[in-house]
Amino acid sequence: MKLFQRLTLLIAALGFAVAAQASSDAAATNLFRHAGESASYFSNSYGYAIFPTIGKAGLGIGGAHGDGHVYAQGRKIGRTSMTQLSVGLQAGGEAYSQIIFFENKAALDTFTSGNFEFSAGVNAVAITAAASATAGTEGARAGASGGRKDATTEGGYHEGMAVFTIAKGGLMYQAVLAGQKYSYHAGDSK
Repeated sequence: MKLFQRLTLLIAALGFAVAAQASSDAAATNLFRHAGESASYFSNSYGYAIFPTIGKAGLGIGGAHGDGHVYAQGRKIGRTSMTQLSVGLQAGGEAYSQIIFFENKAALDTFTSGNFEFSAGVNAVAITAAASATAGTEGARAGASGGRKDATTEGGYHEGMAVFTIAKGGLMYQAVLAGQKYSYHAGDSK
């Protein structure tokens, strides 16, 4: 019964977070264009996948979901979605925007080839209003910044991809990319 209650709360929190924090590709992209190191990736990458809002919630059992679009050389080429299920030490809920930059066409092709999942060593650079942090399966780094638009970050391409997130609200103990699964559908509908 406790498992059922946790799953019900998780689904409700996740749905609320996504609905309450929804925004457009343009608004989320604009945040990343003006946020420290992520800004330079727009001119140095082949393309990107933007997720305006990913909702994440968990209490022992957790999940996250978000929908977005994939762009190649400035043109929208398809839809993408991210889903994550996790079990372990975690509590809370949050909503965040995420962008994945593709260094070259090969990295884009890898992401759009069907169902994609990050390997265990990939980090995301988290940009927040007061600080920036890198969290992943191999440790964490942090640095101070004056604001969301001038965040100082550390990052780089890993196997042709670089990931950045900006928190939109909530508080959650747990931040990893491992276990995130991405699907891709060609075409620019939705």
